[in-house]
Amino acid sequence: MPYKGKKIAVVMPAYNAEKTLAACYEALPKEWFDVAILVDDGSRDRTVEVAKTLPIVVHVHPKNRGYGGNQKTCYRLAKEHGADIAVMVHPDHQYDPKFIPEMIKAMVDDGYRAVFGSRMMVRKNALEGGMPKWKYVANIGLTDVGNIMLGTKLTEFHSGFRAYDLSLFDAIDLERYSDDFIFDTQIIIGLAARKVPIKEVAITTRYFPEASQIRLGPSIKYGLGILKNLFLYRTGLRSY
Repeated sequence: MPYKGKKIAVVMPAYNAEKTLAACYEALPKEWFDVAILVDDGSRDRTVEVAKTLPIVVHVHPKNRGYGGNQKTCYRLAKEHGADIAVMVHPDHQYDPKFIPEMIKAMVDDGYRAVFGSRMMVRKNALEGGMPKWKYVANIGLTDVGNIMLGTKLTEFHSGFRAYDLSLFDAIDLERYSDDFIFDTQIIIGLAARKVPIKEVAITTRYFPEASQIRLGPSIKYGLGILKNLFLYRTGLRSY
């Protein structure tokens, strides 16, 4: 049933999540959403087969589009299913779905249109959850730069546990954004440009071998991409 008249979709951008998908789905608070949608991004394992055994909507990209491209499809399908709010949950089970009710309440009860789960509001949670120290330091540094450039006060720019009021994307053309990991930061820039406040809730996380992680090389590319996009926005060379 919709929560206070709002229809909620859980969207799961999936890539090689065969080993963790079922456990992640079982951990979802079922009474808090109306439909679960998984978009498989050309997985090379049995993610699709596992997904089809669960009571979720399954959509398959014939070719890998990338993390941002996957999200674009997630939000489009959520809208097509009549959802007002989409909560993104990574099916690698790194983020704990138990925080979904708090995120939804912040949106529906408190009027926020974007809510992020932050691993860094209580920094010890990130380290205790197994976040590599180099990633911990980079997370803090890039978030500090982002806040300075955008005038925001976020504790973390890099969380993949997010909830959006889908009407936001009537004004923000997601197709203009990257299909890669930088997509998440571009959304933050787009929200800041429109003065849309982002609410954060403190979450715990867990790092384990089956959980997907960006390796050091791609992480460096991602960090440079963040700095580039922040520069382009601040100098007015690109609109978001």
